[in-house]
Amino acid sequence: MTRITHHPSDALLLSHAAGRLPVGLALVVAVHVERCARCAAYVGALEAAGGALLDETPPAAMHALALDEAMARLDAPPAGAAQPPASQGPPPLPQGQAWPAALAGSRIAPWRWIGPGMRYSRVHLAGEDAVAVFLLRLAPGKYLPQHAHSGREFTQVLCGAFHDGRAQFHVGDFDAPGRGVQHLPVVQSAGECVCLTAVQGRLQFDSVYGRLLGQLAGLR
Repeated sequence: MTRITHHPSDALLLSHAAGRLPVGLALVVAVHVERCARCAAYVGALEAAGGALLDETPPAAMHALALDEAMARLDAPPAGAAQPPASQGPPPLPQGQAWPAALAGSRIAPWRWIGPGMRYSRVHLAGEDAVAVFLLRLAPGKYLPQHAHSGREFTQVLCGAFHDGRAQFHVGDFDAPGRGVQHLPVVQSAGECVCLTAVQGRLQFDSVYGRLLGQLAGLR
């Protein structure tokens, strides 16, 4: 089993445990936590500490009809509430690879060709409009053109490996390059690479080819 060497920061795991991340970014962190015993233990400890604090908080006084009013709101259908997208199973992975359980219930589009040896699949999440979530599947030696980010980009490696000039990332690794950081992810020659990525803001490609690729994938 490949050793996981790149993890979310403690501050990011705290934000995740507290429910402060946008849905799309939280999904990528959740997939990492699912596959990383160290981060799962840390998040579990944070959640346990938060639960203990809630148990120690004295209950607030409520007026006599508060419970009846709350139950009435729960029984009433929400006006104009958007329905969550219908669940659609993920596209096939390379033989022997399994999808993370955290993706269950997401609506995932079929693989779409964006270039020789390059495919992507959009992940649609209920309540997420500001973050683009997608799967990337690249053949050995393929690369994403050099780019920076106007917002946050989280990537979790599901299979295979890549390097981007800053570090090497293998199965289970998590990457969160900072805003303005430029990198050029290149898939290693041992096999194809599949990643789950969430992008908040825009990818800022340096080349015309990169911008065309971004348009094909809806990442302008």
